[in-house]
Amino acid sequence: MNKAAQWIVGLNAVASAVEHDADNVREILLEAGGKNSRITDLEQQARRMGIEVRRVAQNALDGVAGGLRHQGAVARYAAARTWDEHDLPELIEAAEGKALVLVLDGVQDPHNLGACLRSAAAAGVTAVVFPKDKAVQLNATVRKTSAGAADTIPVFSVTNLSRTLRDLQKIGVWIYGLAGDAEASLYAIDLKGNVALVLGSEGDGLRRLTRDTCDQLVKIPMPGDFESLNVSVATGVALFEAVRQRQA
Repeated sequence: MNKAAQWIVGLNAVASAVEHDADNVREILLEAGGKNSRITDLEQQARRMGIEVRRVAQNALDGVAGGLRHQGAVARYAAARTWDEHDLPELIEAAEGKALVLVLDGVQDPHNLGACLRSAAAAGVTAVVFPKDKAVQLNATVRKTSAGAADTIPVFSVTNLSRTLRDLQKIGVWIYGLAGDAEASLYAIDLKGNVALVLGSEGDGLRRLTRDTCDQLVKIPMPGDFESLNVSVATGVALFEAVRQRQA
């Protein structure tokens, strides 16, 4: 368990932390004199749960937020459980043949990672996996952009992504990598079983070793003029194609 204190910023992120992980919220700072009804509701909920709440000046919130748009709310937070990669097989097994794993190979922009996590939470993914090196990690920007998703789904930062993919294959997870030069269409494959969808970084896409480890490469067909989608948009498209198939 990682209990290092950090600040989470923004009304949605703070409200989500209070709702889903109140035990790790150490204190909440709200803008003094703020009339937003959501802030009032958040204050009342937090006080009912025994969380310390302080009203402070806007400039104090600005300093804590470090340039992020805080919407009048920040919270000092002891991060919830940090998942160890050895926990991943247990989560896959618990999904009973319907695991859906999102793998992000080197996403650099915290806003993109946050948006990917938000889509992952909405799609009900089993876990999100990304490498520890050469990729953005969970930080205040990611937490704010994810609108609380970073605290509601298992997130794994792994030492060796290719090894993790091979370990997933050994326990029956089929690995699909998204690549613009692939021949197969995302919409033509079966995404109903234990599946991992792997998306690459904003600039370079999938790394060679990651591509080679995937069971199959697939593409999102695009009749328009653009060669590729933003990674967070592509993540949403891919995940919700899996959701569509599983609900059919």
